[in-house]
Amino acid sequence: MRRGSIVSVLALPATLAISWALHAQPARPAGRGPGDVQTAPAVPAPKRDLTGVWTMRNPAGMTRRRPEAPALTPWGLAKFKEARDSNGGSYTLDETNDPVITKCFPPGVPRVYYHPFPFEVLHTPKYTLLLYEYDHLVRRVYTDGRTPPEDPDLLWMGTSVGRWEDDTTLVVDTVGFNDKTWLDRVGHAHSDQLKVHERFHRADRDHMQIDVTMTDPKALTKPWSMNFYYELRPKWELGELSCSGDNPNFTAFER
Repeated sequence: MRRGSIVSVLALPATLAISWALHAQPARPAGRGPGDVQTAPAVPAPKRDLTGVWTMRNPAGMTRRRPEAPALTPWGLAKFKEARDSNGGSYTLDETNDPVITKCFPPGVPRVYYHPFPFEVLHTPKYTLLLYEYDHLVRRVYTDGRTPPEDPDLLWMGTSVGRWEDDTTLVVDTVGFNDKTWLDRVGHAHSDQLKVHERFHRADRDHMQIDVTMTDPKALTKPWSMNFYYELRPKWELGELSCSGDNPNFTAFER
């Protein structure tokens, strides 16, 4: 049943690029609607505060394009050739080996941003919480001055530490990923040596850019970077969304 549910969710054509190049509107739980979109003029961002529910957007002037392909090691290229993704049309949902579709695995980072569902940011004195609507995923970004662990446990979403670079930019470093997820939707793999560097820059009250750089000496010959764009939805609340055949609200799909 778990596989059947996620397959039904992702079966629609994936004709649009991912979130750094488009605004894919997620399904709206009760209370969401177009009337809550901020229309300007731009209001300055609050200092050291990313609080709120954020949804992906397509910035004015952006074209629908994919980022530069990653530079792969022989190991990374071999793993990529093994991938059978259903997003490009080469394989059907019955043929794919995408771990999100076939096993309901958590997407990992940065693939979690490829799902067109919102996420919420909450700050506490010890850490910043990133709450993703997709499958109830939670990340704790520790902001208490600690450094990334040298021998981390291997987790789906890794272990994250962060610091404020300035009043509007939270810098996050994440280590300790298992090797069971893809970096993207087309099958670029990674090892447990993956490190992800994120910069959450709140350009103004209503807009945020996330710059992601990945390094993995086993899979990548050089760092691979991409950008995602988000917009604040102050009236939204996260819905219940799980990779389960019993959830009738799980009706949106990856784009």
